[in-house]
Amino acid sequence: MIAIPLYLVGGLPWLIWGVLVRVSLSIIGHWTITYFCHNPGKGKWDVKGASVQASNLPGLGLITYGECWHNNHHAFPESAKIGLDKYQIDPSWWFIKGMEKVGLIYDIQLPRGAEKQDDLAPRN
Repeated sequence: MIAIPLYLVGGLPWLIWGVLVRVSLSIIGHWTITYFCHNPGKGKWDVKGASVQASNLPGLGLITYGECWHNNHHAFPESAKIGLDKYQIDPSWWFIKGMEKVGLIYDIQLPRGAEKQDDLAPRN
């Protein structure tokens, strides 16, 4: 949908930068974060019985829209909020809360309470 207007306004350079480069950077960024988050690193939780343990990548919250808090995501997959600590920047959560405020979404799930965390072990 965006390719035709970009081409009509700016020709081939706008099409390349507006579609191909943008999509390529998004995909490369996604898989890079996924790779590093699924290798040993920092995190608060180990998920008992999970074959892959995730890690958090501090300092990347803003540019990854919170995806860098992957250890939290593995510990609480039901939660829309994955930046759980005060210092964990989570722009996706801000967007979700904004959509809730204007009535576009409801029934947002948060991390389950301590009484339902039998599948988690604190990481040393």
